Amino acid sequence: MIKTIIFDFDGTIADTLPLIIEFFNQNAEKFGFKKLGPSEVEGLRNKTVLEIIKEFKISLFRLPFIAKKLRDDLRKKIRDTKLIPEIKEVFFKLKKKGFKIGILSSNSKENIKKFLKANDLLIFEFIYSESNIFGKGNALKSLLKKLKLNSKEVVYIGDEVRDIEACKKNGVKIISVTWGFNKKEVLLKNKPDYLINKPEEILKIVSS
Repeated sequence: MIKTIIFDFDGTIADTLPLIIEFFNQNAEKFGFKKLGPSEVEGLRNKTVLEIIKEFKISLFRLPFIAKKLRDDLRKKIRDTKLIPEIKEVFFKLKKKGFKIGILSSNSKENIKKFLKANDLLIFEFIYSESNIFGKGNALKSLLKKLKLNSKEVVYIGDEVRDIEACKKNGVKIISVTWGFNKKEVLLKNKPDYLINKPEEILKIVSS
């Protein structure tokens, strides 16, 4: 029986991809990369984070600096970022049904809190931030331990392959969403427990 629902932030709750691409292109020359056009962005959505890093030949040493720069830029416009349509109503319905809801993200806690406040969504029991984009599996493990959560009573909701990998590593059910970064095809390839196209589908799964 599911008692706790953990949400990813970028791409799952907040439509941050357009801003991330905008900031990437603004810094592309500084990073030593070419700017991304619409077709390149669509191509990247079919790849995992590791595949993207290899394609851009980003060293693991430089990666944290690039990620931090993008998070810092995002902070300036986070209040203007669009909320995923229909998901706000789902949050309040989940709370009404008695579920505990929280967020686990590689975005900063500051950015997340600013976004939630701007959208009148200060209803989450916890926000856990892990800046290492490869550290979500360990972060989920730490979160489960810190809050003394039974992995069998938890479901995670995210939009990327690395969310699926983190959940499988920790014995947590994963609901992958098709409205975020990774496309439906690549998510299916990595075999999530559930795959949904609309936020309202969350209610049916966690209540069943």
